[in-house]
Amino acid sequence: MRNNGFRMAEPASINPQIVEGLYCEALVLADEVRAAFALARKTEPAGHDEDLKRIALSCEGLRTTTRVMHALAWLLNQRSFFLGELTDYQLRRHGKLSRDLRQPDPDNLALLPRETRALVAETERFYARLMRLDEEWRQIPPNPPSALEALRWRVQHRA
Repeated sequence: MRNNGFRMAEPASINPQIVEGLYCEALVLADEVRAAFALARKTEPAGHDEDLKRIALSCEGLRTTTRVMHALAWLLNQRSFFLGELTDYQLRRHGKLSRDLRQPDPDNLALLPRETRALVAETERFYARLMRLDEEWRQIPPNPPSALEALRWRVQHRA
């Protein structure tokens, strides 16, 4: 499809292979985040700014871990959809990525080791990739639930 001489981007097609690859990448990131923030706590040098560094480490560790856990939850929902455990409707309604995650604090980042800052940035890039996939996928019109799915939903929600 063309528009004013430019090819318009097609909405993202998410398939099980893409989801599995991203899921593996997210698991590796989660392990690296856990290791980086746990190791940094143990090797914190004693000094004048020790309290500020520990607070920065805790804050950014929590933000980074939250970002990765949201990514993993989104990917698990995608996997459940491909396994037939969630309907298209359920995935669209409950499988959204949070757009309200707080960005890292530049002052806190400045107190962290270079490798930790790089890991935080990597998790941000990964989450941004998932956001783009999610936003493009949501542009595709949803499949309406089958009559049986709609009936099951009504029965389950009346009780």
